[in-house]
Amino acid sequence: MRGRIMLAALVWPAAASAQTAPDPAPAPSAQGDVAVTIYQNGQALVQDVRQLDFPGGRSRQEFPDVSAQIHPETVTLSGPGLGVVEQNFDYDLLSPDKLMEKAVGSVITIVRTNPATGAETREQARVLAANGGIVLQIGSRIEVLRDDGLPVRVVFDKVPDNLRARPTLSVTVQAAQGGHIPTTLTYLTPGMNWTSDYVMLFDEGKSTVDVQGWVTLTNNTGTSYRDANLLLVAGNPNRAMGDFSRLGESRLDAPGTEKSSTRERLGDYYLYPLAERTTVANAQQKQVSFLDVKGAAARRSYEWVNGWLATTDQPRSAASVIKFSTGKSGGLGDQLPAGTIRVYMRDAKGDPQFVGENRIEGTPMGSQMSLRTGEAFDVKGQAVTVERKRLSTSRWRTTMRYDFTNARSASATVDMAQDGLWGDVRIIDQSIVGTRVSADRMEWKVQVPANGKASLTVVFDTRY
Repeated sequence: MRGRIMLAALVWPAAASAQTAPDPAPAPSAQGDVAVTIYQNGQALVQDVRQLDFPGGRSRQEFPDVSAQIHPETVTLSGPGLGVVEQNFDYDLLSPDKLMEKAVGSVITIVRTNPATGAETREQARVLAANGGIVLQIGSRIEVLRDDGLPVRVVFDKVPDNLRARPTLSVTVQAAQGGHIPTTLTYLTPGMNWTSDYVMLFDEGKSTVDVQGWVTLTNNTGTSYRDANLLLVAGNPNRAMGDFSRLGESRLDAPGTEKSSTRERLGDYYLYPLAERTTVANAQQKQVSFLDVKGAAARRSYEWVNGWLATTDQPRSAASVIKFSTGKSGGLGDQLPAGTIRVYMRDAKGDPQFVGENRIEGTPMGSQMSLRTGEAFDVKGQAVTVERKRLSTSRWRTTMRYDFTNARSASATVDMAQDGLWGDVRIIDQSIVGTRVSADRMEWKVQVPANGKASLTVVFDTRY
């Protein structure tokens, strides 16, 4: 399945549902028609169209149910005949601790219940401090309100004006004329993110993979977005702050150049729209499927990489690698957003077992991929310097031998790579013809027989 992302739902057994009380209806939201664009760098663009009544001239309008992490400097408010004069963001949210902090200097009511008789007593108290503990003045005495397990509660006369039950943006606007005006509120907020995860089932006998791609949405903005139109953007738009690190050890052998006919683009980014409106509640993760491919061509390989003409004291394991394509022909047929691929193989009973995982970067369609899943138990290699001869003050001739062993009952192909071949490095002789894959790397394919050994010998002429 490719194209628009489809929602994945969990269905509980009917018997369990019948025994469970229905969830209470959520509190009504002041949001209007909401569209949320979520990026992979932890931020989102919210566009909220609300139907509001404005008096003519200047008035103050409140917009509750905005993100608690809203960047106020990114807010835009637009509507026919509206001009923005001033805006304020009230993010001091109502809570027991905040109520007590705001009550410093004010009089509250302390209600105590006698645990033996159940009788209540009430006293007026002035809050002197609420910093690390509650200090009260009750008549002529000073008392610390302690959490000692006795039934005590505090009664406030009102909620302070500067405390809000929900994150609220207040805007002073100038309306050319009064009336019902559709108003679009737009802002950027951190606290929303999406990541890609892939489940790959590798069939070594058939040399194929089945791949399921999942998107995980995370909302930590402090606000729920209900019945929202969601759009996911694959890529990381630059911000004035933040650091985007490089990903993983898996290698992009050859970047793809194929054009996608199904994915919409925005500049240099791919867009993944959800097929249906959905609610992303605060402090919630939601998963949706965006890729489902069966029987794409793939093969197992082993990689063994040596640093600049280095010698290894002991044999070390080759890396177990799965190679595949994201191309239309014989591949996954889609570009892959950055994420983690978890690989499974079936055991003798036919049950899938986890064999490794790795991260990938955003990968164009038509790319050749090498996914490193772990170290091979039975395939090992060792680099040996056979001879190193000085030909002049700046010229050396080095003979290297790479020895491989294979304890498997099937033959193994080791992609042997020699790194660090910068500058004027020449291959004088080689027992197996290799390929230069980059400016500093040569690769050779070494066939190691089942329960056997194989070697590669290369003579390097280096100048420096």
